Amino acid sequence: MNSMKKRWLSLYVENQDGVLSKISGLFSGKSYNIDSLTVGTTEDPTISRMTIATVSDDETFEQIKKQLNRLVEVIKVIDFTNVFVRMKEIMYIKVQKCTPEDKVECFQIAETFKAKVIDYGKDSLLLEFVQTATKNDAVVKLLKEEFRTIEVVRGGSVGIESISMMER
Repeated sequence: MNSMKKRWLSLYVENQDGVLSKISGLFSGKSYNIDSLTVGTTEDPTISRMTIATVSDDETFEQIKKQLNRLVEVIKVIDFTNVFVRMKEIMYIKVQKCTPEDKVECFQIAETFKAKVIDYGKDSLLLEFVQTATKNDAVVKLLKEEFRTIEVVRGGSVGIESISMMER
């Protein structure tokens, strides 16, 4: 049976206007959902690297890779799904309407999850997390249960092939 599972792609693309639009258009035109997408320039300013997460079955995923490889602006497509990868996501969480006790708890949570408290106000604070998406999911769940008002901003995962055999 062809089961749905999380898939990861890394693309090297030409760093020019319209490339991101073309790639996201390929996904939306075929009704493929993008769970996460990040893009940034590489050591070569004419080339960008994209990290894309999607959920699909094997057949659909093969189609996605073939269609991406056909785009002129795509230099290389790397399937990260079954590769040892170092992958992290940046996430900011603003905890608002804090009591002094809430702030103490936030500092403890930040310490436990290796987060930084990067801004602090009378009744709120801002936490920065650089973790795997799975760990960030767990933090969001915890903070939603513990505090009345939180605001979450996630940057999407970026990844690179691991040098050693360590997993995400």
